[in-house]
Amino acid sequence: MTEGDRRIALVTGASRGIGRAILERLGRDGMFVVGTATTDAGARSIQDHLEQSGIDGRGFVARVDDSASVDRLIEALKAEAVVPLILVNNAGVTRDNLLMRMAEDEWNDVINTNVSSLYRLCKPLLRGMTRARWGRIVNLSSVVGRMGNPGQSNYVASKAAIEGFTRALAQEVGSRNITINAVAPGFIATDMTQALTEEQKSTMLSRIPLGRMGRVEEIADVVAFLVSDAAAYITGETIHINGGLYMA
Repeated sequence: MTEGDRRIALVTGASRGIGRAILERLGRDGMFVVGTATTDAGARSIQDHLEQSGIDGRGFVARVDDSASVDRLIEALKAEAVVPLILVNNAGVTRDNLLMRMAEDEWNDVINTNVSSLYRLCKPLLRGMTRARWGRIVNLSSVVGRMGNPGQSNYVASKAAIEGFTRALAQEVGSRNITINAVAPGFIATDMTQALTEEQKSTMLSRIPLGRMGRVEEIADVVAFLVSDAAAYITGETIHINGGLYMA
């Protein structure tokens, strides 16, 4: 399945939360969607959700922190003639700690998963986009990439790096009609934020002018716009979705 038949979107970290919302939105927009998860159970969950929702797509296992795992994903897509011209780099992890207490593996895990994964996925998929002379890449950053956040020096560094990577790659491939943008969510209602205490939620909400958490669908809507033809003249940008928590 190629772009000439139907546009194909690959979304990493699509088993839940923002990733699942993006996968579902792009599928409802008529794309064939491929979602990744780190386990067989996660990939089956993606597949089951797509089938139950009446969306054409597939779930695959891929650990974006592992080059061999990403290589297997790329080979599996090639074997099925699935050529994604849309890539959404959503997968990411946190390993929070104060820097003075942070273990080296806590630093490396976050940088490897959140930043090095962009290299692993963008490089091979850009070949198909270049041949088609059309492509869309959206990288998920975070509001903390601009604001900073204590206890998250590794995560903040990774999200700031994503935005820099986005700007650099946009300049490299723009002549091929390939756009590269980032989306930086703020305080979004997901499984991760539900784990916060009520006091933590109240403190955060007090800093948001709109006075509420964002919805995963609101992130998916912006991603859907950025990968559409309507956003063909937008590249190298970071779009903030945070209810006013941070105003660039």
